[in-house]
Formats: sequence, structure tokens, C-alpha cells
Amino acid sequence: MKKRIVSLALIVIIVLPAVMLSSCGKKSLVPDSKIEGSSLYVKKVDGLSEGFILGMDASSVIAEENSGVKYYDFDGSERDVFEVLASSGVTHIRVRVWNDPYDADGNGYGGGNCDVETACKIGKRASDAGMKLIVDFHYSDFWADPSKQMAPKAWKSMDIAEKTEAAYQFTRDSLKKICEAGAEIAMVQVGNETNGSLCGERTWFNIQYIMAAGSKAIREQCPEALVAVHFANPEKAGAYLDYAWRLDYYSLDYDVFASSYYPYWHGTLENLTEVLQNVADTYGKKVMVMETSYAYTPDDTDFSGNTISDGSAVTKNYPYTVQGQANCFRDVVDAVSKIDSGIGVVYWEGTWISVGSESWEENSALWEKYGSGWASSYAAGYDPNDAGKYYGGCAVDNQALFDPDGKPLESLRVFNLVRYGNEVEAVADAIEDVNLIVDLNGRIELPETVNAVMTDDSKREVPVVWDITEARLADMYAGGVNKYEVTGTADGLAAHCYISMVEFNFLENYSFESGDLTGWTLDDKGGADELYVEDKSTDSLTGKYHMHFWSAKSGSVEFTLEQTVSDLPAGNYKFSVSVMGGDGGEQEIYAYAKPSAPARWR
Repeated sequence: MKKRIVSLALIVIIVLPAVMLSSCGKKSLVPDSKIEGSSLYVKKVDGLSEGFILGMDASSVIAEENSGVKYYDFDGSERDVFEVLASSGVTHIRVRVWNDPYDADGNGYGGGNCDVETACKIGKRASDAGMKLIVDFHYSDFWADPSKQMAPKAWKSMDIAEKTEAAYQFTRDSLKKICEAGAEIAMVQVGNETNGSLCGERTWFNIQYIMAAGSKAIREQCPEALVAVHFANPEKAGAYLDYAWRLDYYSLDYDVFASSYYPYWHGTLENLTEVLQNVADTYGKKVMVMETSYAYTPDDTDFSGNTISDGSAVTKNYPYTVQGQANCFRDVVDAVSKIDSGIGVVYWEGTWISVGSESWEENSALWEKYGSGWASSYAAGYDPNDAGKYYGGCAVDNQALFDPDGKPLESLRVFNLVRYGNEVEAVADAIEDVNLIVDLNGRIELPETVNAVMTDDSKREVPVVWDITEARLADMYAGGVNKYEVTGTADGLAAHCYISMVEFNFLENYSFESGDLTGWTLDDKGGADELYVEDKSTDSLTGKYHMHFWSAKSGSVEFTLEQTVSDLPAGNYKFSVSVMGGDGGEQEIYAYAKPSAPARWR
């Protein structure tokens, strides 16, 4: 019998636990399922794409750690902060890059001393945790924002051709270093909040050269990375369309039109969606929010003043609580996700916490030595008018996503939970502030009930007890035009009533608190881009509303706003006018009263 030789192919199937891998093959700590057990109320953002960016700017981490800050995970164990961020759902880390944030003696300007070497360290650690990097070139030695866009010291005397070449070389060389350090770069910004200026240039003809140089370097060094431009003040809708038009006119090569959006400054979420949608539809660009944040507490933790707190002249759309912070971020994500080409939201400096707790002097020594405050005194030589006068600690420590001890807040988990939702039982989270405008000759009547803001952002009316005495009320009447705060308790939570004492005004709707032009006649003679009653308490002299103007074109701001007052009793009167706006060229504003009979003025 003949033997037959049979070959067998052995197929072995090995089953491994599922892990997320980044595109470069590294294990990612970013979870691909819902984090269970959170007490946070989060309504799911419907239709959120798998690749939607849920980012965190963590530019100050190295300076923080050098100053002694330690970070912990939710179990209370000390851990690399980038691992904590990734395991909470953060997908991208953003890092700013300044050219040379040091004085001649090597002393850092502060704000994290964010040079290229710092970006390399942050990029490597982000990549090790499975997160991608967004690189933010300011093309400055220190902070660049709408109010200042200073050229680096080494570029200051350069003409535009030399500065363009310098921007190209710096961008290319920096990206090469960051990539070689091990970072996976997903996006690069050519400028930071460049509202009409960049790197010392104030004409778009020159600005576009620098942006184009940066874009060219990005395409060469990081061909798979997206190129982003970044602006602020989306509440000025006409400005955004103007920026986008100019970039299109100069044929700038970019992919993403990014915006800052801080809800206490930058208008409504509906406006944000509309403005970015218009840019996306008109010019075919991806859009995103590159910076946003909100406070989890009104308290300062580092003996240096904060951007927002109780009583700040800002729009307070959410309570200053951990849940309010999470609700704010969730709603910004929702606003961007509604846009077909909306690709993400980045939270700004969620790891920037207090470096000490004993005293301002102790903290100041750390800010000066390690650059962990917003600015050190050494920055005065470069930025004398801002940093040179107001240097100090962190102004956003109460907007971080970690507490002063470095322990993560529950709101950090919103990065994961926006994808899945976590609709636990809603409970009272805070009491909505009360604002009263009272005439000096009128009567102060504090409300008997106030609104409790629930964790699901709904409101419920509850009784309130105010901490007030007749003597305190008498002081308010005697104090003239002023603003006062009265505190109380409602449903076991602190309540605040802000009372503005004002003089009687004979004009109808004198402060536009009706939200419209009731009582007024507006005649727009110049065709301004924006001319309306704006809901923005930060720009209002009293209350929430004010008359607003803005226009990009010089000479287009020309209007009259009139009201007729009848049957004034005999007496002495005084008046003043307040309007808020900008641009449109130089303006002259006149306020006058035209009497129908002889009058005596004072």
C-alpha cells in the first residue's frame, strides 16, 4: 500500500482584548466606550462624528510641574497628566509655540515659557498617551491675541520679505524638531487670534505673506496635517466673513477656519453656529472652536485675580460649578457639531492650576522662576504696556479641569460623555443670579422666589431668604448711583442679587433693556455692517443691553439715534449718552438735546 503524504495548514486565531491604536500604531488611552459611574449630568450630543476633535490646550504643564504641581487620576494616584486627559476622553493636545520667550539673561517671560523645546516635550508625552498634537504658532515671543501681535525680537527690524522667509524657516524647523521628538501632529495654526494683525504687520497684504509662508512649511514638513487660521470675537459676524473673504482673495492655502469662543464674552451659541456655518458654506472650509473654557468656581486659588468670578461684568450663562462647566463645554460641542464641516472643540488650558497655596509671595517666586504665571516681570522688556504692568499668576485657575491640588474634576469626563450621554437624576446645582435696576426715588423690592439651576440646565422656582436689614437698605438709597450685592439662601444654596441704583430717566427704554429700539428712531446714514441693540452685559454701562455699532469699511459708521420727550416739568436736567462699538474709521460722536422752548442748562 502506497503511503500518501498530506500537508496540513494550521491556522491559529488569537483573541486579544480590544485597544485603541493611534495612526502610528501606539496604544491609545482614549476610551472607545462610555465611562460608567459618573455623577455628571450630560445630554448626549447627537450625530457626533467618530473623528470629532475633543481637545485640550495644555501648554503650561511643563512650567506647572517644574513649580511643584502634581497631577492625579480619579482614584487619587499620582499620574502623568496626559494619561489622565486621554483616559477621560481628550483626543488632541494643543500647544502654543513662541519664538524666544526669554530676556537677554535667559529669564522666561512666563505663560509656560512656551518655546519649541517645551512643545517637543508636550508633544512626546501626548503621543505616548495616544493623543495627537495641534501646534499653535503665535509668530511672537509672547502672547498674541486681538489686542497685540508683536513681532519676535529677532524679526523686529526685518522688512516683509525677510520676515516671510524667517516665518517659513521657523515653522519648518520647529515642526521638524517636534516630529523628531515623537509627536504626531494633526493640525498646525498659522497665527493665534489674528484679528487683522500678525507678527507686527497690520495690513492684510503683508499678513497673508506670513500666513502663506507658514502654510508652505507645514505642507512640506507635515503633509498630512491640517493648516488652520484662528480668529476671535465671533459675535462680530461681519468681521469673520471679512477675514474669510480676504483669505480667499489672497488664495491662502489652508483647511480650517477656527474661532475662539468664550461664552461670557463672545455672544450666543446660536450666533456662533450661524457665523461658522456661513464661513463653511461660502468658502468650503472646515470650522472649529479652537479655544473655550468656563469657571467651576468663582473663587481665586492662587492669590492672583481671575478673568471671571462673582460680580464680574460678564455674561453668566451657566453657574460657576463643576456641572455648569461641563454643561458649557457640552453645549459648545453641540453648537459646532451642528455644522456639517464642524470638526472639533478645544478647551483652553484645563491643566493650568495654582502652583502654591500659602501666599502671593510664595507663588510669585515660582511664577518668576519657572514661568508658571501668565507673565513674569522679565516680560516687561518685550511687552511693557501689558505684562510689564500686570504680571502675575494664572487668571484662569478657576476655569481649570483640575482642583488646586491637581485632582481631576468630574467635569473632565465630559470629553467622553458627550459621545454617549449620562442623564442621571437632575438636582439643584446653583441659584440663578438676580439683577435689579432701582431708581433712587423708588423702592427696593427683593424677590420672594428665585430660580434654582438644575444639573440638566433646567430651572425650578424656589423660595429665598435674603440677608438684608433696613439699615443696609437705607445705605443703598443714600449712596447715590452705585451697584450693590445682597446675598441670601435658597434651597440650601447661596443666592446673589445685584442691585443697580440709578437716577430717574425721562427717556423711554433709556438703556435698551427691552432688547430692541422701542422709543427710539434710528437713521443709518452710512450703511454700517452692524448697527443694533446688542445683548452683552460686558459692553453695557448698566443692565444687559446697549446700542452697538461696528463696520469694516472706513466712513460707513454714520447714524442718528433720536427720541422726543414731551411735557417735562420745569426744572434742571442733565443727560449723558453711552454707545459701544468700533472700527469703521475715525468717528466723532455728538450728544445733544434740542429744546422746543427756552431752557436753562447745567
